[in-house]
Amino acid sequence: MRRRILMSMVAALTLTSLVLGIPLAYTAWQWVEDMTRNDLRTRLERISTEVIAQEPDGIVHGELDLRTVRPLIPSGGRLTIIYPTENDNAHRVDVGAEEPADPIVESLSMGTSVSLRLEVPAAPMHSMQRKALGAVAGLVLLSLGAGIAVATVTARRVADPLRDVAARAARLAMGDFRADSRRHGITELDRVSDVLDSATVEIAGRLQREHALVADVSHQLRSRLTAVRLRLDELSEHSDPAVVHEAEEAMAQVDRLTGAIDELVRASRDEGTAERDPVPVIDELRGVVSEWRHPFAEAGRKLVLAGDPKLRAPITGSRLREAIAVLVDNALMHGGGTCTVSVRKVAGGWDREPLVCVEVADEGDGVRDELAPHIFDRGFSAGGSTGVGLALARALIEADGGRLELQRRRPALFAVFLGAPASTRGQNDVVTEPR
Repeated sequence: MRRRILMSMVAALTLTSLVLGIPLAYTAWQWVEDMTRNDLRTRLERISTEVIAQEPDGIVHGELDLRTVRPLIPSGGRLTIIYPTENDNAHRVDVGAEEPADPIVESLSMGTSVSLRLEVPAAPMHSMQRKALGAVAGLVLLSLGAGIAVATVTARRVADPLRDVAARAARLAMGDFRADSRRHGITELDRVSDVLDSATVEIAGRLQREHALVADVSHQLRSRLTAVRLRLDELSEHSDPAVVHEAEEAMAQVDRLTGAIDELVRASRDEGTAERDPVPVIDELRGVVSEWRHPFAEAGRKLVLAGDPKLRAPITGSRLREAIAVLVDNALMHGGGTCTVSVRKVAGGWDREPLVCVEVADEGDGVRDELAPHIFDRGFSAGGSTGVGLALARALIEADGGRLELQRRRPALFAVFLGAPASTRGQNDVVTEPR
């Protein structure tokens, strides 16, 4: 930020210096020349005064007195006087040095009979012009340096507070709700800090209420599930073996649901994935696939799990299982043909670690174009459902630092991208678990 602000201000200063400096340099160059020519014209006027002061007969007889004229001729210059003689012939008198090289010439006509011509070498004038250009360049550089110094201070004054506010917002996003009383003397940024203070209090209060609600809901669910399990436990003592089998299957489902609730409650209290140990992704998904194979079989379809069993990712197992269960359920309800859950490694970009990708694909008609932009919106459903499933799946994946996307519309393919540790690089062994 500071670098961009500084570079933009320096560019503006440089452009301004060029826009003002170039005309100023040209003006200084012309000013020196005008000053030199004005000096020559002034000398010619004084010389003409001296010549006119002499007797007209003296001019006619060629008896000009040049002693008063010589001091008015510049060093290295030459004066030429042209005047008539008794025979009406023009007479020329040269006073001063030899004809200068690259001269500057100024002339003065005294009526129709006498004219003066003064020549001086241009080298002294050019030397003064170069000095003037140097002075202008020095002034421009001095102003540019002062402007850069001011720009550096200004960039620091603007960028550092912005960086502080951005860092505070990042800490707030990571769950750091500590108050920060620092202000920077910039009205707009101080207002942002005030808003962040208010947001910190509000978010902390809401999180506290949500945690309390989650604890209450989980407690009530466990209580109800315990009651259901007790009733099922009574049914397990029934004399009919079919009833006992169904009761035991239902108790297993209750136990899995209770465990899932406990894991989700624990995961909701985690601070993030930075210190989470990588877990085998395939091992986490085997239970989900096993649980959903029976509904797929009843629908005359197959559910397949494929991928590299060595791939690991720093994730919460319960979140991944619930998210994939939502995608598999979506494939069962709205898809067709074989549903494949595959795990593979994908590139994370030129500056990122490789990622583990879990893909859920089926062979159905896919997602219509008008529905695709909204399928992850909470409450949106085209099939009469609640519209919560896909939104919940995306929230669970993003809570672990991953992302869920619709990679292909027809047939539908959902991709879950998880961060993969460096230890998984170079492992390409793939196994397929059949139905």
